[in-house]
Amino acid sequence: MFVVSLTYKVPLAEIDRLAPAHMEWLKACYAEGVFVASGPKKPRTGGVIIARCSRDVLDARLAADPFAKAGAADHDVTEFMAKMTAAALAAYNEA
Repeated sequence: MFVVSLTYKVPLAEIDRLAPAHMEWLKACYAEGVFVASGPKKPRTGGVIIARCSRDVLDARLAADPFAKAGAADHDVTEFMAKMTAAALAAYNEA
């Protein structure tokens, strides 16, 4: 699995302009089964995505993010192995 940390590089007005396209991109990634969870950081300096796929698939999806295409956000990717999960997330346990 992967944790993706997005960091905004432009003013929030530009992020807000791109947000509808970003939300459609997120929905498509969920429909493909690539993303597990996502949401904004607090304070609103970027976002976080939890993904479950191969690195090649993730890199391709992140390159298609409207935020990335517009140069509005950087994506920092950390791979991890979920050795323990809450019962509700047992399907994501890689132990």
